[in-house]
Amino acid sequence: MGKLNLILLLCSIAITISSIPFGHANISQEPKAVEQWFQKLSHTKPKLTKLHFYFHDIVSGKNPTAVPIAQANSTSHSPTSFGLLAVLDDRLTIGPEINSTTIGRAQGIVGTASLDEFSLLMSLNFVFTNGKYNGSTLSLLGRNTVLNEYREMPIVGGSGVFRLARGVATAKTYFLSNSSGDTIVEYNVVVLHY
Repeated sequence: MGKLNLILLLCSIAITISSIPFGHANISQEPKAVEQWFQKLSHTKPKLTKLHFYFHDIVSGKNPTAVPIAQANSTSHSPTSFGLLAVLDDRLTIGPEINSTTIGRAQGIVGTASLDEFSLLMSLNFVFTNGKYNGSTLSLLGRNTVLNEYREMPIVGGSGVFRLARGVATAKTYFLSNSSGDTIVEYNVVVLHY
């Protein structure tokens, strides 16, 4: 009887979640609407959007937003932590303060990917949950040489307002706690989209 109750509970959660409206309010994600959007695309000029926000990467305390999920046997012996993978769900905020307004989340996977220097392979979605871009996303896939002052990474796509986005994200460490490892990173993003 326990399995049946669990299945019924999961089904009711799935039905409830499917009734919640996700996505940008003005952009339909239904297949026919997406097809119509693409048909109009040839007559549309790309828009340029500039975004500025802060990324709060919390690895310490009771509620970390970035956690390791796997590592190679040799990771603990590597000066660059080569082979470490982490998943994250970091807050994106208007300002660098911990109590600044949240505009979204950075969700994805990062891995240490260099034997010679501390650099990350980042596969992230910037998921906007507040404000003008609520329900839209930008996808970042690139190399982050975290010890450099400025790091440039490509924006390779998006959804909602940012359909077919392409652009550049520039990151700069705003704050790094040597004791906890918690980090605040300033992002400037420039994207073309339709």
